[in-house]
Amino acid sequence: MSNTYSQITIHAVFAVKFRENTIAKHWRDELHQYISGIITNSDGTSLAVGGWSDHVHILFGMPVTVSIADFMRVIKTNSSKWINQQKLVKGKFQWQEGYGVFSFAKSQRNVVIKYIMNQEIHHQQKSFREEYIKMLTDFDVAYQDKYLFEFYD
Repeated sequence: MSNTYSQITIHAVFAVKFRENTIAKHWRDELHQYISGIITNSDGTSLAVGGWSDHVHILFGMPVTVSIADFMRVIKTNSSKWINQQKLVKGKFQWQEGYGVFSFAKSQRNVVIKYIMNQEIHHQQKSFREEYIKMLTDFDVAYQDKYLFEFYD
């Protein structure tokens, strides 16, 4: 799109259906690389992809030609399809419905990248539910418990 410029940095979080701990350590990095490729191939800028056994965090530069909803649909659909094609889990892999997205200034990128890349250490001290609710609270996002991810902590 000519004469259209932007710098939109988005941190998105999404979880495994039924919050199962199915993202195994031995293929987690490969999944994160694959998701990074989806972002890049969708005209986004992949800045960080990380997560834990039951959820994923991504930080990316958002393209101006697509909505966040459409962009997240492409990421979640293609990554779950890849997991199923690779037969990385028993049965059918699915992401939970929905996601959280938060915007950051370019000056905050390095802090968020470090946070995303240190998820294993982070989750030794805090559950995903605690982490997610803190993100919603820090960004003043109004939410209802019944519409949050399925938490089984």
